[in-house]
Amino acid sequence: MNAWRQAGFVAALAGLAGLAGLILGLGLAGSFGTAGSETATEGRSDPEPATDMQTSGMAGMDMGGDGSVRLSDRDMTTFGITFGTVERRALARAVRAVGLVEFDERRMAYLAPKFGGWAERLHADFTGQVVRAGQPLVDVYAPELITAQEEMLLAARMLDSVQGSRVAEVTAGASELLHAARRRLAYWDVTDAQIERILEAREVSRTLTLFAPVSGVVMEKNVLRGQAFEPGGNLFMIADLSEVWVNAEVFEADVSLVREGMPVEVTVTALPGQTFLGRVEYVYPTLQDRTRSLRARVVLANPRRALRPGMYATVRLEASLGEVLTVPAAAVLRTGERAVAFVDMGDGSLMPHELVLGVSGGSFVQVLSGLEPGQRVVTSAQYLLDSESNLGEVMRAMMAQMNLSDMGAMDMDGTDMSGMDMSGGTNPPQPPGGR
Repeated sequence: MNAWRQAGFVAALAGLAGLAGLILGLGLAGSFGTAGSETATEGRSDPEPATDMQTSGMAGMDMGGDGSVRLSDRDMTTFGITFGTVERRALARAVRAVGLVEFDERRMAYLAPKFGGWAERLHADFTGQVVRAGQPLVDVYAPELITAQEEMLLAARMLDSVQGSRVAEVTAGASELLHAARRRLAYWDVTDAQIERILEAREVSRTLTLFAPVSGVVMEKNVLRGQAFEPGGNLFMIADLSEVWVNAEVFEADVSLVREGMPVEVTVTALPGQTFLGRVEYVYPTLQDRTRSLRARVVLANPRRALRPGMYATVRLEASLGEVLTVPAAAVLRTGERAVAFVDMGDGSLMPHELVLGVSGGSFVQVLSGLEPGQRVVTSAQYLLDSESNLGEVMRAMMAQMNLSDMGAMDMDGTDMSGMDMSGGTNPPQPPGGR
């Protein structure tokens, strides 16, 4: 059985050496020749001088005990290895997000009377109509307004009748009644101009006009001519579109980069070729549960009313990270959970360093730990170097598993290893007895 263990170990080593040769052969077939050319060389009486890689197999790429790979200048040229430098530089990260154009909530207003009544006439009679602040919207009839007008006119006549009285208290009381009646109408949003007209005419007005509180577009119209309404019912909603909001949905991974005051570029599909500039005005304190995104509010000037609520937008933010330690992104080899860079240690030695990375920006990546300023790192052929480094570790582990007692057991069984074919041929070893 020891002979079988010996034979299996030798076959494993031969297969591993063949794997290494295959790796190098795939990348360097043109420089080092193929297996068929080597076989042809063996049969010639005057073979040509073989290259270093042909004669020594993997000798052109030495593997150190620390996982490093040693290459000659010729090998570096053959592999096309290039280098970059680890240094501190100003790093910026572009963040892209999708957004939705919405109303500026501070520029929206409802017309909701504080009394009940009926709509007698509509001055704004369709949704989407542009109105100005103070423009008539609807004439209403309200019994409470009729009563309040009558009380105001009665107080005015009383004040007129006591103007010549020698009793000051009487005049002051009548004046206070008139002011109270005026305040009551003013609290119901009856304008001073309307009140003055009623006092001048000395006649109750059957209907009163309600006016637009702000300039903008009628976005909601919830009343028809002749319709009754309750106190506090929303008759109109008016939105000023001279400024709009764009609520951008920032991915959770980019949340730390978004801050209030950041400049923003916004584009919309409906307006190709146009870019709108704004700033992040507010960053909401919580993430959206379903989308795992953070909402950032951008305010945009919209003087021509080109941006309309409901449009989809693309938002681009530029986050400045200041001056940080960076490495070229091409130098980073990501292997599952690890990030590795091969550092030039001098004399052709390339050693893998495990990195802790921060934010990437453009063609550079922030390095939190693992590298020092001024170090040279490999920016090409990292996968080949990593495969050779890992192969060296596997071979050392296999050699460690074979202890001296196993070798002694092979010797005591009378097996002579001196004549054993270690070339990795295809003929399997025969068991004792030829079976």
